[in-house]
Amino acid sequence: MLIRVKNAGLDIPSSEITPEETYLNRRRFIAAAGAIAGGHLMAPALGGKAGRAYAQGGQDFSDATDELGGEVNTYEDITTYNNFYEFGTDKRDPSRNSGDFKPEPWTVEVNGHCAKPGTYALEDLLAPHTEEDRIYRLRCVEAWSMVIPWRGIPLADVISRLEPTGSANYVQFKTVVRPEEMPGQRRRLIPILPWPYLEGLRMDEAMNPLTLLVTGLYGRSLLNQNGAPLRLMAPWKYGFKNVKSIVEISFVEEMPRNTWNVQTPHEYGFYANVNPEVDHPRWSQARERRIGKLLRQPTLMFNGYGDQVAHMYAGMDLTRWY
Repeated sequence: MLIRVKNAGLDIPSSEITPEETYLNRRRFIAAAGAIAGGHLMAPALGGKAGRAYAQGGQDFSDATDELGGEVNTYEDITTYNNFYEFGTDKRDPSRNSGDFKPEPWTVEVNGHCAKPGTYALEDLLAPHTEEDRIYRLRCVEAWSMVIPWRGIPLADVISRLEPTGSANYVQFKTVVRPEEMPGQRRRLIPILPWPYLEGLRMDEAMNPLTLLVTGLYGRSLLNQNGAPLRLMAPWKYGFKNVKSIVEISFVEEMPRNTWNVQTPHEYGFYANVNPEVDHPRWSQARERRIGKLLRQPTLMFNGYGDQVAHMYAGMDLTRWY
């Protein structure tokens, strides 16, 4: 079951809750993909409990929890503790090093086995759509986690409009390469990772209602360090699967390469499903640490979304297809 945050503020006129510059610029407003408070400026970090309403956003997350009752993490945690190696390997690097990144204007190339390939402006790729506020849990491979109020639209909606053919068994995603704006991509002698960052989903995973193309969090547009302006969210998978700053979507027949599987195949498989019974070679995944909490807690199979996703893996050996 999805727990939705009250859409407080949805009845407020856009002109009252959106910065004037963005409100007057229709393309930038649409590019924010429906986020209530447009723009990419960092909001003041929330003090105390995570759920204080934004002065501009108009949304109150004070009572928002995930399906298991976990409190939403603070905006400060979510926007300053990140994995985004394009900006550096330390968890604080993305928030410190992403200020020069330019998420507007943005285009996404669509190719492969589909009826409507082409290069789409972000607003054209996503519109028309109905955006809903949802709470998803994000688990990262280091066994730490957050509860994050993502904003986005079902990936299935976009895929349906692009009309993949019967040969499209997988969807591959590619991230942007801009070493002049992304210092983590500038290392040439010993690169952090092979760029661009690649990820993929099986078609049924991509079409699952839980899978989102994310355009914002906490009622605002995504910040650079969180994957602006467009990222993936498949909440039953480990965090590295949720590719950021997407510039290409390809419909392919064969299982596509994904970066961490190419980089360290004995540690990372294609599926990246949260499975507490399969340890990472260098650490146990049976328990996780929620950012902001002192004690670890048991990790749930499929991140607690088993009722919605387990059927897709029926009959598969999930110790082999990890």
